[in-house]
Amino acid sequence: MPGGGFAKLPGGSVVVALSLPNPAGDGTNVRFLVHAVNRARALTRLRNLGLRAVYLRGNAEPPTPDEITAVLHHPDGLLWRAERERPQELWHPIRALMRP
Repeated sequence: MPGGGFAKLPGGSVVVALSLPNPAGDGTNVRFLVHAVNRARALTRLRNLGLRAVYLRGNAEPPTPDEITAVLHHPDGLLWRAERERPQELWHPIRALMRP
């Protein structure tokens, strides 16, 4: 079941973390991190990439401090990595996942 959450930053922006099925369809889950002005804008950024059924219900899995740091230091503000496969796996830019 997809899960996620958000963290409101002191400047007013938010970091949204979502766990969704891999768009490649290989049965694994992918953790997405999005930095945006508000939660609606963060979800819109994911929907514009083709992840149409993206909703944030509740705050069950908010981003960790390490995840917040990673997304804030990335110029795109949108990262992903596979869940629970390799804990040491680095974050990837979204264009690496959406590549044909």
